This record gives sequence, C-alpha cells and structure tokens, in this order.
Amino acid sequence: MNILLVEDEARIARRLERMTRAFFGPQLASLTVCESLPMALRALHTAAPDLLLLDLNLNGQDGFDLLKSVAAGAFHTIIISAYTEKAITAFAHGVLDFVPKPFTEERLTQAFARLTIPTAKPENALQFLTVKKQGSLVLIEVKELRYIKGAGIYSELHLLNGRKGLHDKSLNKLTQLLPASFERIHKSYIACLTQAEKIIVQEGSRYQLLLKSGQLLPIGRSRYKELRSKIN
Repeated sequence: MNILLVEDEARIARRLERMTRAFFGPQLASLTVCESLPMALRALHTAAPDLLLLDLNLNGQDGFDLLKSVAAGAFHTIIISAYTEKAITAFAHGVLDFVPKPFTEERLTQAFARLTIPTAKPENALQFLTVKKQGSLVLIEVKELRYIKGAGIYSELHLLNGRKGLHDKSLNKLTQLLPASFERIHKSYIACLTQAEKIIVQEGSRYQLLLKSGQLLPIGRSRYKELRSKIN
C-alpha cells in the first residue's frame, strides 16, 4: 500500500500519519506527506499511490482542483476536511469516503476499512466517472452507463448511446463506488440492473443476463442466486 497524504497543518498531518501507520502496519510500503497542491501534483506525477488522503483547504488553495485533476486515476481518494458542505460534490466525483474534521481515530479507521471490507453504499453515491480523452478529462454521468467490462487493470464503460470509454480504475474499485443499482454479475462485468430484462438459464448451468438493448452478458455461477433475487 502506497499512500499520499496532502495536509497543510503539520499537527494534523502528524496525527494522520500516526493513525495511518497504525492501521495498515506492514501493509504500508510508503507514506508521502505533502503540504501544498504543487507538491502533491509532483508526487502524483512521480508515482501514483494506491490511496490519496486529501484536505480541501491547503493554505487557501482548493483541494478540489487536485481532486478533479486525478478523478480518472486508478487509486481511491478519501477526503479529510472541515468543509462538510462539499461532501455531496466529493462523493459525486468518486471519492471513497469523506471524513469530517475534527475526526476521531474510529472514524478514520472506518474510512480505511472501506478499502477491504464490503459496506453499504454511501447515501450520496457516485454521479460521474471521469475518463481521459485526447489529453483532456471528460465527465460521464453514471446514469448513462449500461454496463462495465473489465479490461485488464482498466474498465471499459459501455454507454446507453453505444459509445465506450476507458477508465483507469479496476472493476473492484468501481464496485466500491457505484450506486446500489449496479451489480457485479461476473468477474469481468458490472451491470446496471435498471437496464436488465431477464436472466436466461442455459444447459450446463450457464447463465446470461439479457439487457433491454438485446445484449447478453455472462453471469458467474456464484453470483446467480443473489442476482436472481434482485432481478425478480
């Protein structure tokens, strides 16, 4: 686990570093602390972390500028900020959690646990996915997704209009962020259940999900029963 901590208050940065090291223990390979946006951007361009811990007020600079620039990244982001009125916007842009200041070790631990332990979807769910296109960042509304297909370490977004986009986050990471209407139906597929027509059962205990578009997606055997209860 490589973690980048962006926090301009030295006292809080030391506290966060101590709690982070205590939680991850030997899993933590490196922890880099930056006190400004320029330092954070240089660190991100040098080596992308597995987790970004980000304050939103950095000596008067807006941490959202950094968040927007890295929203298409493969890593997760946890916001730690006193600006709770920005939580809805932060979740809409794909952060894993928003920890309000002042924070307790219990609340920070809860946020860290979301990296490895399945939890309920956040109330303010992801509304946009950011993809890189021709050197710029493009926002795709989650409601425009039909399904997502794993493409190695990336994810291939299939849209209602027939277009595709490539996202840097893996299926596992997107599963943690997407609203409850999206279901992991196969090791290589996430489907939007509002686009599901029915489940087709084939010989040899093989299952497929028929979408309203007429497309067929494979269903993993271990996921069939749970998916059937949700479709019915």
